[in-house]
Amino acid sequence: MATIFTKIVNGDIPSFKIAEDERYYAFLDINPLVKGHTLVIPKQETDYLFELDDELLAGLIVFSKKIANAIDKAIECKRVGVAVLGLEVPHAHIHLIPLQSEADISFSNPKLKFTQEEFEHIAEMIKQEL
Repeated sequence: MATIFTKIVNGDIPSFKIAEDERYYAFLDINPLVKGHTLVIPKQETDYLFELDDELLAGLIVFSKKIANAIDKAIECKRVGVAVLGLEVPHAHIHLIPLQSEADISFSNPKLKFTQEEFEHIAEMIKQEL
């Protein structure tokens, strides 16, 4: 059965896409910790990040770097943090989180709520920096 992320990549579930290429897909987290919280995934459905072959994992990091640099330019922050948890969705993914402090990356923080228009605006801001 396809994961929710595979369904997003396939267009079965809508997303606020930031970027994609033939192997990777980046989109806004719909339950963000902070404005600009983005997920980056390989299109290949693999449960655990460290099960990816070396080439795909290295490419995921490079693709994530491009997205993180765009987030850093688009969203006021001191740094873009990186988190890999992998427990909530059985599909390898990286969280890119704009930070003002280390507390911003705590997954126990309440999640923010944005309207569709706000999500679209945030996605456009990031895409313009790619």
